[in-house]
Amino acid sequence: MQTKHVPMRMCNGCGEMKPKKELIRVVKSKEGEISLDLTGKKAGRGAYICNSPECLQKARKARRLEKAFSAKIPNEIYDEMEQQLKDSLVTDAGEAEK
Repeated sequence: MQTKHVPMRMCNGCGEMKPKKELIRVVKSKEGEISLDLTGKKAGRGAYICNSPECLQKARKARRLEKAFSAKIPNEIYDEMEQQLKDSLVTDAGEAEK
């Protein structure tokens, strides 16, 4: 029996190749709005980061997301994405304890 193909994506923070389901998608919509896509189904141009605030900070420092989207990203959007990541980590940890 053949093994199922696992799509791999590169984290824009640490540069590691990981399975797509382990990463969080950052999406730029047609209107130019940049946000986290925790479902992975929003329409628009996507880039991926690990599920950790450290990788987001690395991508922010090296401006990798700005290069991926060819657009300037305001600090407020980075701060909002970082808060969403921290919130999702707290939620995931709470579900793991149950």
